[in-house]
Amino acid sequence: MIRKNVRSTTVLNRLRERASSEKAQVLSGFFKTGEGQYGEGDIFLGVTVPEIRKISKEFFDLPFPEVSKLLASRYHEARMAGLLILTYAYAKADEDHRTAIFDFLLSRRVAMNNWDLVDVIAPKTIGVYLTKRKKERKILYTLAESDNLWERRIAIVSTFSFIREGDFADALSIAERLLADRHDLIHKAAGWMLREVGKRDISVLRTFLDAYASRMPRTMLRYAIERLPEAERKGYLRGGPLTEGL
Repeated sequence: MIRKNVRSTTVLNRLRERASSEKAQVLSGFFKTGEGQYGEGDIFLGVTVPEIRKISKEFFDLPFPEVSKLLASRYHEARMAGLLILTYAYAKADEDHRTAIFDFLLSRRVAMNNWDLVDVIAPKTIGVYLTKRKKERKILYTLAESDNLWERRIAIVSTFSFIREGDFADALSIAERLLADRHDLIHKAAGWMLREVGKRDISVLRTFLDAYASRMPRTMLRYAIERLPEAERKGYLRGGPLTEGL
């Protein structure tokens, strides 16, 4: 049952109680918040992910309007808390409420504006929701074509849920669409998903590599072949692109 009297300010105050200026400085550097970097302008309180998770679990029943306030916060940890609250709510929800959470999250996906926010949330909400709804997965292909870096990452990382179920088709198809992407964070995410496919069916990964290794960005290729035998890795690297991002 949703507690209508719970407020986002309560969550934010709990986060502030655990804030550390020293940690905030480290996190600002780690998540590339400088001018021209992918996380430009993001502000950190300096709260660890385990602490954010602990607080978020207590507020899984926070109403959507209050979650929305967290997602609109200038503080990275507040957005993370809002997103985690949705994942915990999703796990406890019936099918109708899960659909509402999915729609709500997609409508506010602008809050997922760094790789950790995407990677922690997308597979456990967007991906899980779409696992049994193949006809609705077209949204991932729309996101994969977006000019927004984070929407493209949402598209590929969400397929992790399908991969865990032995369903590789969308991961492979979206990875193929991202071969020409020029951002390293997309190369890493696509390579990661390909590696996860290979953990479950190495022949599927090899078929993809045989077709596309020569066109894959170097980082994507290295991530994808990480678990292959050394001789095989060297073979794919010799046939791969000569420079990053090409």
